Amino acid sequence: MGERTSYEPGTFSWADLSTPDQEAAKTFYSELFGWTANDMPAGEGVTYSMMQLDGREAAAVAPQPEQQRQAGAPPMWNSYVTVESADVAAERASQLGATVHAPPFDVMEAGRMSVIQDPQGAFFMVWEPRQTIGARVVNAPGALAWNELATTDVDGAAAFYGELFGWTMQPFEAAVAQGYQVIQNKGRGNGGIREMAEGEPVPYWLVYFGVEGIDGSLSKAEELGGTRLMGPADIGVAKIAMAQDPHGAAFAIYDGQFED
Repeated sequence: MGERTSYEPGTFSWADLSTPDQEAAKTFYSELFGWTANDMPAGEGVTYSMMQLDGREAAAVAPQPEQQRQAGAPPMWNSYVTVESADVAAERASQLGATVHAPPFDVMEAGRMSVIQDPQGAFFMVWEPRQTIGARVVNAPGALAWNELATTDVDGAAAFYGELFGWTMQPFEAAVAQGYQVIQNKGRGNGGIREMAEGEPVPYWLVYFGVEGIDGSLSKAEELGGTRLMGPADIGVAKIAMAQDPHGAAFAIYDGQFED
């Protein structure tokens, strides 16, 4: 199990779900991944549910902000990248053509963050850790295992994120999508970039969680009210699949080799 006490800058370190039904989402993902919820106050009438795996923070479930609902934004999993300075990262992203939707702000004593939309339209967050590093466990069944960008311009996205985070790209020929690029951050695999598939409406970051048994996990997701979107597909090092939770948030699962 990949326990973590810190993250190198440029590493994906957290994922949280923005959903219109927090309680139902907690039940769905707890049943699917073996999580337990630790509800934390996050403002007047708002709870941020830290989802734990064997007592370690793995991800979170949060209520979708009212303004997002009114704007018709779908429920979604959000990907966070650790940075040394959220302010510097947001400024640099803007210079590179991104849109800073939420300028850097403090999340109580936990850290500082910003919400950014890349030049092709995908949203992501940067996280400057203080008291909270992000996930305490990754790369294990029930934990964050991969982050993957679906985009209209693989080369343009690779150039943007390479300039912003110092990432380099390595082709992965065994991938389901042609032209798949594996993100390298200081010599470690750190996610991927691919062309959007038919039916995917907008560029976005897809979050993968580890599982034991791809077929059983997909069946379990469907039994719990989710929808199978793709797979299982064999990529050599693993089998992968994609699904939606009962409220429409897309996520993926990964059954295979994990990095430590």
